[in-house]
Amino acid sequence: MPQRWKHAPAGSHWGEFGPDDQRGRMNLVDAAKVLQGIAEVREGRTFCLSLPLDVPGGRALNPRRMPPRTFSTLRDGASDGQQGFCWSYQSEDPDLSDVVCDDVVLMSLQYSTQWDSLAHMGSRFDADGDGVAEAVFYNGFRAGEQLQPAAEDVHAVEPWARYPGPRAGALGIEQLAAHGVQGRGVLIDLAHHLGRRRQAVGYDTLMRVLEADGVEVEPGDMVCMHTGFADTLLAMNRQPDVKHLHETGSGLDGHDARLLNWIVDVRLACLIADNPAVELVQPKRLGEGGAPMRQPRLALHEHCLFKNGIHLGELWYLSELAHWLRANGRSRFLLTAPPLRLPGAAGSPATPIATV
Repeated sequence: MPQRWKHAPAGSHWGEFGPDDQRGRMNLVDAAKVLQGIAEVREGRTFCLSLPLDVPGGRALNPRRMPPRTFSTLRDGASDGQQGFCWSYQSEDPDLSDVVCDDVVLMSLQYSTQWDSLAHMGSRFDADGDGVAEAVFYNGFRAGEQLQPAAEDVHAVEPWARYPGPRAGALGIEQLAAHGVQGRGVLIDLAHHLGRRRQAVGYDTLMRVLEADGVEVEPGDMVCMHTGFADTLLAMNRQPDVKHLHETGSGLDGHDARLLNWIVDVRLACLIADNPAVELVQPKRLGEGGAPMRQPRLALHEHCLFKNGIHLGELWYLSELAHWLRANGRSRFLLTAPPLRLPGAAGSPATPIATV
């Protein structure tokens, strides 16, 4: 038994791939699954599954996350301090013809199309069995130990710079990047069957959709949920109407126990959607007689990231792929979706590609 924990949460699979595993069910995407994905390529056609990284636009959809801001680099040497965008070498040597552009970006790593690492969501849970809940993550990795928050910089020049250098020393997004994200994707077209309306999709509804389209999910598949949310968002041209968006598109019901069991039992490798959270964020639930009840804010996130090591992909752009797959009677494809290999990060932008 690893020293990090004596008890695992109910419904979890800590230790499934060893006590020190940091990749969770992406371990199921092995060489055989990569070959299965490659076998789905018949046309050689590709689909970009990323929104532009400056979408949604602004901070209305999530005030905590900043859109990208780009800056030019600065030159050094004889041209010290000059802008490094459209900079000509001729300014230093009249015999040189090169003109270069070099830039910097500042953005939230989970602003647009993204991966959640297993460090993104933990829970307060009594892993030691001493009656005191600790802040822990998948496989018992600890907040304040393996995952270190930043120390405050009271002299920070901007609010976003107030806490420099937090680091997920375990479960960071580099674990997913180093493993590689390429294998067989399976698309479930909720938008086609449910339309674009707010709905928490539970087990019964999901099974009806799978049966209607003849979709089969097998161990190690990377499952994509098409709700149409990202398509609606993209049409708003970086000026999101949050009220309309919240009325648009479905999400999984993180409170449906049968759905949560299916996610684990089918042994999918990861869960992806074109909406902001995969699940539909629902009001806090009350116990009998309206009494407060201990619960996660995001039940599916807790179930997937914290309990079972299932990475989540959010705000992917799936509509064009979904339409093509339906027109061609298919649901499977080769999915290639590496995150940034950025050590210690809790998430990453992504530019996934589907090949059919």
